[in-house]
Amino acid sequence: MSKSRLGPVPKRWVIKLGTGILSDPRGRVDLNQIRHLAAQVIELRRLGHQVLLVSSGAVGCGMSLLGLAKRPTAMAELQACAALGQPRLMSLYDEVFGRSDVRVAQVLLTYLDLDSRSLYRNIQRSVEHLLTHDNIVPIFNENDVVSYEELIGPRFGDNDQLSAHIAILARAERLVILSNVRGLATHPDGTGRLIRDVRKIDARIQKLAGGTQSQTSVGGMAAKLKAARIANEAGIPMQIAHGRQKNVLVSICQGEPHGTTFHP
Repeated sequence: MSKSRLGPVPKRWVIKLGTGILSDPRGRVDLNQIRHLAAQVIELRRLGHQVLLVSSGAVGCGMSLLGLAKRPTAMAELQACAALGQPRLMSLYDEVFGRSDVRVAQVLLTYLDLDSRSLYRNIQRSVEHLLTHDNIVPIFNENDVVSYEELIGPRFGDNDQLSAHIAILARAERLVILSNVRGLATHPDGTGRLIRDVRKIDARIQKLAGGTQSQTSVGGMAAKLKAARIANEAGIPMQIAHGRQKNVLVSICQGEPHGTTFHP
């Protein structure tokens, strides 16, 4: 297997799947895309890697089930979407992974869970135990039903920052954020030249961060830069890539350049 620009291909990956790549243009769940991503995760596991997923999409799933075209603004509506959408999202993962005899384990977190030393260690032990099983993929998400910060703030920024914290908790060697953008570009709206490598998130890089125009997600490049800071400070490289590029995860594993890599 070829080597990546960051040295040997990492054994333990945290992969964050954004709402934009799990939904179609109307905001409905894209089952074919979930199948495609699951197939890539299964291939990474076949190659000997451990994979933990951080998946957005619960609110978007609930919106789809309720027939909503735009993300609600009222807290009760957002939490209702999350409560309705989370089991639907996990059932889809269970279905697509189950075809390869792989089981999924749901881990719902809030900011307070990661802020508590005892809870943090309990989660860490649970994750390590799950990873001792060859047929289990842990899937993390913010517990939107009880945690209002992510819905209105957000605290974790559409799970971008949560994925960085999970990478640290799991002692991962690589964090990959799959989004509906190709990476960090020279213009804040995503146009211009793609920046392949970032070795320091300074004021110039910060100015390139735009928001999001999606009606189903709440993140954006600014949240991803925050995630990169968190991961890099812990010595973990983070990569942003377009989640709809064919076999993007396998290609990254083979050392092919994709998106933007933030180096610690």
